Amino acid sequence: MPRKSKKDRAEEIRLLWQRSSSNERRKWQSSQQQSYDFSLGDQLTKDEMSNLEEAGMPTFIINRITPVIRMIKYFVTANNPRWQSVGADGSDIDIAAVHADLAAYCWGLSGGKAIMSQVVDDAIRKGVGYFHVDVDVDADRGMGEVIFKSIDPFDVYVDPMSRDFLLRDAAYIIVKKDLPKNYLAKQFPDFKRKINTANGSPSLQSISQRDTDDSDIIQHYDLAQQAYTAEGKEEELIDYYEMYSRERLVFYNLFIKEPMSIKEQNEMKEQIQQTVEISTQEIDVALEEQMKQIGDALQAGQIIESRAQLEAEKAQIEADEAKKQQSLAIQAEVEERMTQVSSKVVSEVEYKALIESPLISERIVDAVRFYDTRIKVTIVVGDKLLQENYLANTLYPIVPVPYTHTGTPYPISAVTPLVGKQQEINKAHQILIHNANLGSNLRWLYEEGSMPEEEWEKYSSSPGALLKYRQGFNPPTPITPLPVNQAFSVITESGKLDLEYLSGVPRFLQGDTQSQHDTYRGMLAMDEYGTRAIKEWVNTVFEPSIGHLGRVFKEISQSHYTSNKVFRVVQPGAGHEYSEKEVEINKMIYDDYGRAVGKFNDYASARFDVREVGGATMPVNRWALLDEYFRWFQAGAIDDIAFLQETDVRNKEKIIERKSLYSQLMSQVSQLEEALKDRDGTIETLTRQVVQAGIKDSVREAGVGIRAEALKSEAEQKYYRKKLQVEADKAKYDMQPSAKKK
Repeated sequence: MPRKSKKDRAEEIRLLWQRSSSNERRKWQSSQQQSYDFSLGDQLTKDEMSNLEEAGMPTFIINRITPVIRMIKYFVTANNPRWQSVGADGSDIDIAAVHADLAAYCWGLSGGKAIMSQVVDDAIRKGVGYFHVDVDVDADRGMGEVIFKSIDPFDVYVDPMSRDFLLRDAAYIIVKKDLPKNYLAKQFPDFKRKINTANGSPSLQSISQRDTDDSDIIQHYDLAQQAYTAEGKEEELIDYYEMYSRERLVFYNLFIKEPMSIKEQNEMKEQIQQTVEISTQEIDVALEEQMKQIGDALQAGQIIESRAQLEAEKAQIEADEAKKQQSLAIQAEVEERMTQVSSKVVSEVEYKALIESPLISERIVDAVRFYDTRIKVTIVVGDKLLQENYLANTLYPIVPVPYTHTGTPYPISAVTPLVGKQQEINKAHQILIHNANLGSNLRWLYEEGSMPEEEWEKYSSSPGALLKYRQGFNPPTPITPLPVNQAFSVITESGKLDLEYLSGVPRFLQGDTQSQHDTYRGMLAMDEYGTRAIKEWVNTVFEPSIGHLGRVFKEISQSHYTSNKVFRVVQPGAGHEYSEKEVEINKMIYDDYGRAVGKFNDYASARFDVREVGGATMPVNRWALLDEYFRWFQAGAIDDIAFLQETDVRNKEKIIERKSLYSQLMSQVSQLEEALKDRDGTIETLTRQVVQAGIKDSVREAGVGIRAEALKSEAEQKYYRKKLQVEADKAKYDMQPSAKKK
């Protein structure tokens, strides 16, 4: 297929926009423009205004829609959204926590509160609001920042076949505006010449659909579409198109060998040398042990000499083979570690450029071809194609927030169901006021020529005035209006109640004290049940859209923030105090030779999922929350510091710090008391042991004395027994006869 020229491509985009601006789309815009006008108080058409003025009826309105919109906006935008990041594995948990801080930083940098307020306002009034996540390439001194923006819903043209309320299935999204050439030249300075020579055809659109006259449309077009320079000169307008489309592109997952650094090679060689020496020594020692076993068996006569020689040869061969296998294994490990393989995803164009380079193509181990979705951005001014490029993300950077999804790209606003009731209330009030005017300003029925008309017109309503009429004529007869039907008052009140019922915002939420409950808990219950209609939209539409916005931001920020960045996040506390937090991502890690070897908090390569924190944007009833915390504190579920943290007490941080110091001192005192108790117990134990040891020693000494006395007594007894034996023997000898003695 021949490649299309830039001019043909520009004409193709313009034609696609014309087809997107179908009758169905114009019908939707007309309906939502009427809702938008009603919300602004422009609730009467020109014909209605003329008819009321001709009938002498009042032309005022009783706007019951604007307060409803304000309450819905308050409940939805009370707080900033918060995203929770969940790491894919343990290594991504820390960087996932950093992502939440980065999202808060970009949200604050973009003025996200005002952006969200505008998007919610568009959703309520026009049926849908649009977030736009973009990159400001000139921010941060050219480093760029990811920012949040909003887009006017009437400037967005979506694929009519889309059925997903987040537009994830849309084939394209076109943003079309009519802008001054000078403004576009400043936005795209590299294409200034092309913009100045472009020819376009700005579309003719009216500001308000309340105007039905073609001349009025042209008049409003002139008021809306005229642009002027600072010198008061009129600028030329041109049509501007920004199209986002989804395309399936070819990518390659490359596995490339990464060479090691010199230091790593030297360290690895030393480790391998040590491993080789240890392995060789182990094999030699095992061989010596086996040889000794063979020799012992030979000496013991268990084997013959030839068997011993054969076994010794086999052992030597096995040892040599083991050394060889060990050498091959170490060599394979060296080759594997010397050539580390990394994975990298590249486009088809980048892949073709890499394989053409001999130095890189030799390092490619494998290339896996696959398809992936990318967002293509095409920018056209008039009949000129400015640029066409692909974004790194797979999701549209434009995130819709519809109010009532209809299964088509044309949602319904919150105001649309209220238009009929608002017209009913206006008409009933107009009739009531008109009847009251007629009752206070009488009309007269008179015969022509019976009175001076100018005098009667001037003084007929003046109190105490004397009015004359000519003789021969019947006196003027006052015409009193018929009493107004009470049904109009009933219609007015029932219309207001129906409007509250349809919008889901009862009057007590708007500060009507007469409809509020008498008790505190009754008011809390009414607040809980009365806001369920708003919470239904928040839970089913707004929060899923915010969650999708977080995932879109994740894709764009990960592709943009690839260099080192330090940013500060201001985090609000429970009261009115704020704390600052400093975060750093993509911090380079260098080796001893000054070469980059990795990144700390590598944000671009981290894998994690992003989820919206439910109810983060909804308001919190401070009094009810404090009452709940106080009851928890009384029940002992939380301590006084946790309770104080949620209050609005001034200088509570200092109080918490003092209480924290007091707690630390109390903890130290408790520890010292425990140490003192332990010491007292130890002393008591030692004293007891000393006493017991003294008793044992006394007993031992007594035993020794007793034993000595016993031994002494035993020795003496032995001595005396021996002496008695000698004396007995001598006495026995003396008693023998003399003959026997010889």
